[in-house]
Amino acid sequence: MSFIIGIAGGTGSGKTTVVRKVIESLPKDEVAIIPQDSYYRDNSHLPLEERQEINFDHPKSLEFPLLINHIEKLKKGEPIKQPIYSYLTCARSEETIQVDPKKVIIVEGILILQNSQLRNLMDIKVFVDADNDDRLMRVIQRDLVERGRSVNKVLERYEKTVKPMHLQFIEPTKRYADVIIPQGGNNKVGIDLLSTIIEKKLHLGHQNHS
Repeated sequence: MSFIIGIAGGTGSGKTTVVRKVIESLPKDEVAIIPQDSYYRDNSHLPLEERQEINFDHPKSLEFPLLINHIEKLKKGEPIKQPIYSYLTCARSEETIQVDPKKVIIVEGILILQNSQLRNLMDIKVFVDADNDDRLMRVIQRDLVERGRSVNKVLERYEKTVKPMHLQFIEPTKRYADVIIPQGGNNKVGIDLLSTIIEKKLHLGHQNHS
């Protein structure tokens, strides 16, 4: 049986850093990561202009049933074929990534605590919390570098979709979290605590099987 951890939090809250630091503290071959971003709906049927207006912060933009199905499979010990999604084309690639079941499965993304069916599959739910100004600065830096957007475009998107969606869909899911980590990736104590919980679970798993 896999131990499923959900790590949520707003855009630019430092989720990825938390995930990376948790993984560094665990045995390499025992963790698989399932990013919510791989499960955005394929929009290749839409014209490019429309694709550029997609609201990635709305739950409707995700194919939750596929993500849930994949987590259920991994939990049962079956491998999955994880989709590959490109932000540049807003479409799914023909290729997929095979993910084998591991002792620890980390599901990571802004909206993963939004879906009750997905939440119920998780053994521990984490919310990475960060100050809105800090998040905005990270979003600007990331979108300029990784997604080739202009500062104006990033700010316009933040005002129009990122901020309202955060308040409507992401922030409220904090109440489902078992663990809240403020200051994201800079919170060493929070990350150590999370790593300890996971290691304990892994250790107990070993004992139960031996």
